[in-house]
Amino acid sequence: MTGTERDFTLVLGGGGMKGLAHIGALTAFEEKGFFPTDMVGSSIGALVAAAWCAGAAAEDIKQLAIHVKQRDLFRLAHREMALKRLRSPGLYRREPLQQVVHGMLGDVTFQDLERPLLVNTVDVNTGTQVLWGAPGLDDIPVADAVIASCSLPGYLPPHEIRGRHFMDGAAVSNLPLGVAAARERDLVVAVDVGSSGVLKADMHLAGFAAVYARAIEIAIENRRTSMLRLWDQPPLLLIQPRVERFGMFSFGHNREIVEEGYRATIDALGDCSELPEPSAHGVFPRERYAVSVDREHCIGCGACLIHGPPGLFQLDESGKAVVTASEQVWSPVEVDFVRQCPTYAIGVHPVEG
Repeated sequence: MTGTERDFTLVLGGGGMKGLAHIGALTAFEEKGFFPTDMVGSSIGALVAAAWCAGAAAEDIKQLAIHVKQRDLFRLAHREMALKRLRSPGLYRREPLQQVVHGMLGDVTFQDLERPLLVNTVDVNTGTQVLWGAPGLDDIPVADAVIASCSLPGYLPPHEIRGRHFMDGAAVSNLPLGVAAARERDLVVAVDVGSSGVLKADMHLAGFAAVYARAIEIAIENRRTSMLRLWDQPPLLLIQPRVERFGMFSFGHNREIVEEGYRATIDALGDCSELPEPSAHGVFPRERYAVSVDREHCIGCGACLIHGPPGLFQLDESGKAVVTASEQVWSPVEVDFVRQCPTYAIGVHPVEG
């Protein structure tokens, strides 16, 4: 079986405007002729996946995305907030998002799509994860499921489907890898745009909405990391476009974000001949890294012992952290512990060759 004939599920996660990187990723998949057997989407990942599964080319989706502005999606719900105050269903009005989604998808149902798609949502009243597109849940307009999956709590009102109200699936899993694993393909490929590891200065001064969004990013990151550390099979190819410097509602960088998604995916796929075999275990790609500790900055708090790989660090006689093995072969998830050092004393750098 060649790389371009693999039986795999493609997962596109949430991340607000950072999710425009998914469009660049799909451009790379088209260019490589590497098409998934089925897809799972959450939040903006659900919107991009739905448009692609409905037959839109990645280039057409890109042309829409690079010109979208904040007012096209988010307009403050002045009236509801004035009348209902804290009982307002959302900070923003629901109509702009609905118009955009319906304009892209029309009335197409899951049964009409060119490839199978699951859209990740959560019932706001019961907390139940509901995957639209699954058997028995595939006869509704895809647009309704996508609107629900994009309804970030607090920002947009929950969306009603069949008398129940649904919100963003990130409340359960922003990168729904468990759903993909249950599809029993021989490979899972995931595009993760929800990273929050980068330092963001002066967030405490940015207002409650920005701080709330930052809290969501951090919660998503930690839940994702916990899940990936336990991942075994099927093998997972994790693609992480470098979009963490952008905010969830960062407009004005649309083209740059799309292009970064393309770059990261082209780099991860290579010529598709060296993707992990079906019998492989864990998360890929794997690289060799050099690990070090800046002793001047180390305060001996022991965070590296708690969050780092078991046995990699120990405290010496002076109470400072030292590395027991300076070179490691790791997947992307195994490097996440670095951001847990409160003084940024740990250095991890790829080793050439």
